[in-house]
Amino acid sequence: MDKNVCIERLEKKGVRVTSIRILVLGALMDAQRTMSLADLETELETVDKSSIFRTLEIFEKNHLVHSIDDGTGSIKYEVCEGKDECTVEDMHTHFYCERCHRTFCLKNITAPLVDLPEGFAVHSINYIVKGVCPDCSRH
Repeated sequence: MDKNVCIERLEKKGVRVTSIRILVLGALMDAQRTMSLADLETELETVDKSSIFRTLEIFEKNHLVHSIDDGTGSIKYEVCEGKDECTVEDMHTHFYCERCHRTFCLKNITAPLVDLPEGFAVHSINYIVKGVCPDCSRH
């Protein structure tokens, strides 16, 4: 990921630019799937786990990323598509592969909106499909 794109995105969200934040955001933006804290720790060998965790908390608070609970017990993170914040309309389907344990974004399949009873307000939608990904299907 282009460092300048990361810097621009951080500044737009009012997040102080640091080298670690650029690294974490770049790794998330380059990923073709969601990433867990452990995934980021492996990807960014020179950055300690606590720094990555604190960075993810700041990113989530400032609507740079949103978290996905895919039922594995390990929260995954993905960069928000929206310019200002993650919205319910930005939420899409995720696919969890039961063989390789990766979670993929299916951005072209929107998560179904549920018509809730009066008084309920939706803040996020977590729509997970589980099965076997194309890579694992070939083996």
